[in-house]
Amino acid sequence: MTDLKTTGGAPAVVGTATPAPRTRRRVRAGTVLVALPVLAVLVLAVIGPWVAPLDPTRVVGTPSSAPGGEFLLGTDNSGLDVFSRTLAGARVDVVIAALATLLATSAGVAVGLVVGMNESRGGIGGLLARGTARGMDLLEAVPTIIVALVVVSFFGTSTPTMVLTLAIVLAPLQARLVRTEVLRVRHDAYLDAARQAGLTELELVVRHVLPNSVTPAFQNAPVLFGVTIILTAALGFLGVGLPPPTPEWGAMITRGAGDAAVGKFWAAGAPAVALCLTVASVSLLGRRLTADLRR
Repeated sequence: MTDLKTTGGAPAVVGTATPAPRTRRRVRAGTVLVALPVLAVLVLAVIGPWVAPLDPTRVVGTPSSAPGGEFLLGTDNSGLDVFSRTLAGARVDVVIAALATLLATSAGVAVGLVVGMNESRGGIGGLLARGTARGMDLLEAVPTIIVALVVVSFFGTSTPTMVLTLAIVLAPLQARLVRTEVLRVRHDAYLDAARQAGLTELELVVRHVLPNSVTPAFQNAPVLFGVTIILTAALGFLGVGLPPPTPEWGAMITRGAGDAAVGKFWAAGAPAVALCLTVASVSLLGRRLTADLRR
């Protein structure tokens, strides 16, 4: 609200009370609201195996029992409790996705910085940087699931192997984003001024290039998290994921597909719904965070 005071026939501004930015408050409130389902998934990943009513890896009932009574979501074709396995599966998929996303982003940022800063230089360093850039292009040209299948077939299907496989497959996506930003900022005037001030190349990268190049990779991390969950489930669905009876959503969908074909949908439906809700929630949160950062 603005107070006006007449001085010599002309209104003069005495004081101005600027209202709070409601739009920003609404955006933040909306982002927090969108984050709640993701927070619920993370909490479930932590406590899921502990609150599961039955052992998710032990036969507890008649195969393909309908939901009801002791089995809230029924049993699968092996007699395993679907509800308990869906809860426990949250930890398996979320932990793999989180670790793979963290590794892929860290490796992608490092590779993108090195390649972007050295690509136009001569000598061995420039040659290696250009070769790495072309290698990333080649890797991105191959369908991600095929690369993952090849790596898993060589190194096995343990949890560390799955995490490393997914990180290797997805790191080039993050590296490309960082490299593009580095190519954009590496010849800016403020970098030349920093060089004239006596900063070493490492100090230049850490203080100036890195902070101005990592934002796209961080914005892409939630999307990468969702993609990683889908890839984990896809490998399990194809039968090359974690070994049974590990409660993993993709493998559960595969085990329940036969029952679903004859109308017993619960064994495949429960993990499928959990998978879809998790990926949708994370993707929506990522879009909201990106929109907030652009304001």
